[in-house]
Amino acid sequence: MVGETKHWVHDLSPFLLEFPERFRDWGPGGIRWYGISYLCGFLAAGLLLRLYWKKNRSPYDSEQILNLLTFQVLGVLLGGRIGHALLYNWEKFTSNPWILFKVWEGGMASHGGFIGVCIATLWYARTSRQSPYPIGDIIVSIVPPGLFFGRIANFINGELWGRTTEVSWGVLFPNAPGFAEGIARHPSQLYAAALEGLLTFAFVQWRLWKTDVTTRVPGRMSGEFLILYSVMRIVDEFFREPDASLIMGMSRGQYYSLFLAAAGIALCMLAERSSRAKSKASTS
Repeated sequence: MVGETKHWVHDLSPFLLEFPERFRDWGPGGIRWYGISYLCGFLAAGLLLRLYWKKNRSPYDSEQILNLLTFQVLGVLLGGRIGHALLYNWEKFTSNPWILFKVWEGGMASHGGFIGVCIATLWYARTSRQSPYPIGDIIVSIVPPGLFFGRIANFINGELWGRTTEVSWGVLFPNAPGFAEGIARHPSQLYAAALEGLLTFAFVQWRLWKTDVTTRVPGRMSGEFLILYSVMRIVDEFFREPDASLIMGMSRGQYYSLFLAAAGIALCMLAERSSRAKSKASTS
């Protein structure tokens, strides 16, 4: 048991509403905050898309917004779940592939979610016969709220805790090693909510509303977002306890973020090249 301590002991329930005891072994066992966080993220995305349409920042009307959101929801959920199995839980997945469908047990990878969103965006662009660059710019502008709510849910769940610390705002997580000894940890989930969620949201909204980058160089803002997110994730990982084995001395989150940043740089270059080609073609 933890004795007298200057640190807050995490005592939050992962459930907004827990099922009666006789039903708790069924499925998720209740309404979880993690599920609520996804609902909030998708709701925020829909509201932002509607705002963009009303303010002439997006060409998508109500019907197109619904179609676009459907593609993105599938991309996030499938990409995040499959990504977690392949990138963080490979051995368990190969021994029991059915864990992929046990979503109530947790396990979503943001890098996998990004891949899923990219595939969904390309798929939507192809089926609607549009360029993926403007669509990508709209999508990255609605992603950060989902990242924010997801990290808040991580904190409520008492998972993905940070490294040990003596700072006054350190938290004692009951499921973390050293809890009984009173070893506090960084609330790295909240750091991630601020860095990956709020900061990236401020950046993409500034680029969308205060600059002409989305019309001048479609696709560039998408690349910039990937780069910024990668940097924020790498920074946050210095405070987070690695949840899997290291790769080349880096946490898996940092390692995978390097590839995401490289993809962002490549996307910026491709967007610039495409924009110059269109400009040249229009003047010739």
